[in-house]
Amino acid sequence: MKIRFWGVRGSIAVPGPRTVRYGGNTTCIEIRTDNNELIIIDAGTGIFPLSQTLLGELPLTANVLITHSHWDHIQGLPFFIPNFIPGNVLRLHGAFDPVSGTGVEQAMAVQLQYSYFPVREAELKARMEYITLMPEQGIQIGTATVTPYLLNHPVINFGYRIESAGKSVFFTGDHEPPYNIYATSDDEFADYQQFVDEKAEAIAHAMQGVDVLIADSSYTAQEYPAKLGWGHGTFDSSINYARQANARVLFCTHHEPTRSDDALEAALAQALAANPLQPGDPEVRLAREGDTYEF
Repeated sequence: MKIRFWGVRGSIAVPGPRTVRYGGNTTCIEIRTDNNELIIIDAGTGIFPLSQTLLGELPLTANVLITHSHWDHIQGLPFFIPNFIPGNVLRLHGAFDPVSGTGVEQAMAVQLQYSYFPVREAELKARMEYITLMPEQGIQIGTATVTPYLLNHPVINFGYRIESAGKSVFFTGDHEPPYNIYATSDDEFADYQQFVDEKAEAIAHAMQGVDVLIADSSYTAQEYPAKLGWGHGTFDSSINYARQANARVLFCTHHEPTRSDDALEAALAQALAANPLQPGDPEVRLAREGDTYEF
């Protein structure tokens, strides 16, 4: 299996000299099975440079897994070049949104409104297919089994476990470890804590035994209290998840957009100093745009 990162920043694209080493595009991950089957996770701005590399593989069926519908995970969809070429298929997978009452097709339909984009969906030359996924119900994409799991973010967010030929990867999307919203003195504390514990156990089970964990590591432990409830994890929480899962390698991603490359490396070094790696612990890396990892 091969993983390539095309976008690793969170919230908004931040091109420029301060982000040139790790990249400024928003979330997009290319995964290839050993049979070279293509799976794309999320369609942030990083999907545009990815799409340019796919032109030698046409006609193409692109299976795109959307973790959630926030802009930084879908804003590249209208610029996915194969959409404009006959014979291609864009197969978009994602969750049902109980707020809008729509499936993943809404991620494309909203962006292609004529007020916001000059080409309407009816004018695209590729065939568009929309697949609404259900939590913990796996689907088959070629030789790969893809299973979505509900994680914790202010909108419905799927983490995806992808397994093929005995190899596995888990991507959290945007995720904040669940916590108790009540004070210990509140009557609701005990019942809600039971929910938190069950949710945490389910997430740990979903990640268990993966070769590669790619996790939302937006904040440092010091920054996190001011961001509580925003739906993002920390370097420390990601290291903890990787240890619990017995993962081989952890990629920290969704880099905070105001953090320069130098500050990013310093933040990881600080987290590793606070969580010294022991024998048997996973290797910990910063996700870097353009990097590949093959296993």
